[in-house]
Amino acid sequence: MLTRQSIPTPVYLVREEALRRNLDLIADVSRRAGVKIIMAFKANALWRTFDIFREYGVSCTASSLNELELGLEFLTDAVHTYTPAYTPATIGRFLEGSSHITFNSLGQWERFRADVERHNAACPGRRVSPGLRVNPRCSVVETDLYNPALPGSRFGEQAEALAAGMPEGLEGLHFHALCESSADDLRRVLEAFEEQFGHLLRSGRVRWVNMGGGHLMTKEGYDTDGLVEILRGFRSRYPGIEVILEPGSAFTWRTGDLLTSVVDVMENDGVRTAIIDASFACHMPDTLEMPYQPAVTEAVAPSDTSLPYRLGGNSCLSGDYMGDWHFPAPLRAGDRLTLEDMNHYTTVKTTMFNGLQHPDIAIERPDGSIELLRRFTFDDYRSRMS
Repeated sequence: MLTRQSIPTPVYLVREEALRRNLDLIADVSRRAGVKIIMAFKANALWRTFDIFREYGVSCTASSLNELELGLEFLTDAVHTYTPAYTPATIGRFLEGSSHITFNSLGQWERFRADVERHNAACPGRRVSPGLRVNPRCSVVETDLYNPALPGSRFGEQAEALAAGMPEGLEGLHFHALCESSADDLRRVLEAFEEQFGHLLRSGRVRWVNMGGGHLMTKEGYDTDGLVEILRGFRSRYPGIEVILEPGSAFTWRTGDLLTSVVDVMENDGVRTAIIDASFACHMPDTLEMPYQPAVTEAVAPSDTSLPYRLGGNSCLSGDYMGDWHFPAPLRAGDRLTLEDMNHYTTVKTTMFNGLQHPDIAIERPDGSIELLRRFTFDDYRSRMS
């Protein structure tokens, strides 16, 4: 039987027990608030774990045809879709596979409105509900790379474009302005949304509002009671409007780690670097993009006796390192290190830069046994390059 000690590294290890804790919490918030909470594939696309999500009745949102097909094959038949721009080549399949579809601009809606109407007339049993993304211009995200509400943002129509009212044929509004944010952040964005778009909400023509992702309700210390209160308040002000949330990270927050091994230790100019059999650039890109330094289970708080180390990725990129972490004893080749919380977004965004071997993906069952879900080979690298 594979264990944490015997499984080869590098490997992304998902913990089923932690995953179920998150799903239990999200299901409870959904029930208490009376809203629908669906999962964004951009943060989690490990379809070999979707049997667990199906037990909780989780639906999903897709931003590409590949994500749409993944959802239809492995999770649900009620996929919500949004992409910054549909094309004549893709709109037909998006309509065939979607229950809700959000357009990023009035121009996109005008271009494809006839396609939506033809589809709904031809397939009344598979009707799709169209909506429009709007931009409440309320910026609560500190990292510009992840901030959809920056001045000049390409995401969504601003209030001035909708001063005349809800465009004919559209049924929903969608805003997304959060990223791993708090309930208070949602309160601020919602106030701006209602101030700017309240005339649409009161028009009687809006059937649903999608409040996007970034609701990190499974993070320790998140005010879930406050979130429920905010959502209940919105529903009481606008009865009859369905409320949808589509978090990504919340579903898989702190549910998986990246297990690595030290393969060498370098010391130059008084700086110790432990080179690991993984890569920040290839296997943990968010750490460099966000940026943030992940916790390492085996590390300790700095002290007079602890030893500082950088961790260096095993690629040729000069900046493929982070640090410092402190350890109680010298690191040596063969030592195992656990980089925590490497499931949400990380497994979706990894690359094969430098041809570096991609980490395996495994799941740790509640009884402690580990099942290997995926092992990547040269064929995977070759197929990505051709």
